[in-house]
Amino acid sequence: MSMDCLFCKIVAGNIPATTIYEDEDVIVFNDIKPMAKIHFLIVPKLHLESLQSCDASQQQLLGKMLLLAPKLAAEQGLKGFKTLINTGREGGQEVFHVHMHVFGGGLPNA
Repeated sequence: MSMDCLFCKIVAGNIPATTIYEDEDVIVFNDIKPMAKIHFLIVPKLHLESLQSCDASQQQLLGKMLLLAPKLAAEQGLKGFKTLINTGREGGQEVFHVHMHVFGGGLPNA
């Protein structure tokens, strides 16, 4: 954990989030700046700065995140969805803790 990291603070319970799923490896919560009617983040509890910092030892964790996306999307009422992992500053990453965006259902206020 990095206590300078926003997502680590959420994992630790120091910052509130609207959690939709949690287990020993990940926490999933609604994005505070949604790009769609349904927009949540799948965040590993292990602090990993970006996808570039991952290696084969995180393969199971990353696979778990990918398999959770369709399950949780369906539970949220989505029949189709997009996933997005921004990697690095040039890739649009703003919070330097690996996370997957899952979103769909049209624009947030439409």
